[in-house]
Amino acid sequence: MNKITPDTPIEEIVEDYPELVRPLREFGIKCIACGEPVWGTLKENAQVKGIHNVEEIVVELNKMITARVS
Repeated sequence: MNKITPDTPIEEIVEDYPELVRPLREFGIKCIACGEPVWGTLKENAQVKGIHNVEEIVVELNKMITARVS
């Protein structure tokens, strides 16, 4: 299991954890699977979208992937 960081590319998150597409969208981060082609890191995308709580989002995403493995 790879831990998600603010520097994790969006396409890597979607490829490794397709179940995170919906939570990403709910956090305001649309991704390639949502119909909006997005490249770059989680942090870069959050900045473009005006999202300032990227660290909180990272914590929540990692909780979700940890729960999946448990």
